[in-house]
Amino acid sequence: MLHETENLIIGAGPAGLAMAGRFSRQNIPYILVEQREQITPAWYDHYERVHLHTVKQFSHLPFKPFPENFGTYVPRKDLLAYYEAYAQEMNIRPQFGQEIIRVWQEKGRWNALTRQGNTYLADRVIVCTGFNRRAVEPEWPGKAQFEGEIFHSRHYKNGKAWAGKKVLVVGMGNSGAEIAIDLHEHGAETALSVRGPVNVVLRDVFGRPTQTTAMLLRKLPNWLGDALGSFLSRVTVGDLSPYGLKRLDMAPAKQLRVYGKTPVIDVGTVALVRAGKIKVFPAIDHFEAREVAFTNGQKQAFDMVLLATGYRAAVEEFITDTSGIFNELGLPAANWSDAHPGLYFLGFDAYASGILHSIYLDSEKIIQHIMTRQANPVPSL
Repeated sequence: MLHETENLIIGAGPAGLAMAGRFSRQNIPYILVEQREQITPAWYDHYERVHLHTVKQFSHLPFKPFPENFGTYVPRKDLLAYYEAYAQEMNIRPQFGQEIIRVWQEKGRWNALTRQGNTYLADRVIVCTGFNRRAVEPEWPGKAQFEGEIFHSRHYKNGKAWAGKKVLVVGMGNSGAEIAIDLHEHGAETALSVRGPVNVVLRDVFGRPTQTTAMLLRKLPNWLGDALGSFLSRVTVGDLSPYGLKRLDMAPAKQLRVYGKTPVIDVGTVALVRAGKIKVFPAIDHFEAREVAFTNGQKQAFDMVLLATGYRAAVEEFITDTSGIFNELGLPAANWSDAHPGLYFLGFDAYASGILHSIYLDSEKIIQHIMTRQANPVPSL
């Protein structure tokens, strides 16, 4: 079936909702498609204890601040209720169950084909599929022969089933660090495999959220902001190398700016590591039937290995021509590209002040760009 619209939004996560909300306020026609059967499916999939690591005043969608009674760091349950209320208030009605498998430009308009056989013809396409489209699951020698369980963190809900079991969490990003806490609190004998140095910052420093402090530091020259950020991390977190965690020789802000990697925002993992309640191992070398062998020669038996090894945006899987789109990190370099008029990207930049605040700011830039071009159309060649 063919559907025509001025604007096609792909993905009904927070970015897709923000863009739809802005279109709705301006009475600009759009269609929002989502491959799953609900809005913000990634947040439904998240582990139960997750909270936002960014403060609520910089994490809401356009035109709807979080309620006053919400805590500073909004929990998953409240966040899901907020997104549902936003969709209802903004009259956002996605077309669910539509997985986009190909997007291409033809005769000045954009075409999008779904796995379900529908075609969308639009003047503009706004890609809102985000960082976490494809899970990264590394391979190691012997992995297939391991007799314990191995699964990716995207399947993890809580640690109830692992009480009294030995669990290895592979990767110390924010998900891995917090899941390790959850497993420990549910009675699992928990360990982390960390393959290299990491930057760790406390979620709150001297009673102030680290996010707001980082936003202030970004107003300074990079060299000065980086120096102050590194100093704060050293003072507040301290030296964790005796526990197996080496500090990355790079300021947290620079790590985010240069490599697109968010530092670990600690909500209790460090204290458990210091207390010996979560043991830290180096990178995995290979698997054996019941044991995991590490690069330092150690071996340890585990009942379950949970891969908190991240995701890929993978937009190249469905956009036919990606020339001039990506930066050196393999992510869209900007919200739009002059090489592909009418193609926009939202929700791929967490570098300014957190992904949700970037979505808020960048959705405004995109709507203004679209409205400006509508008022001053480019002459046809």
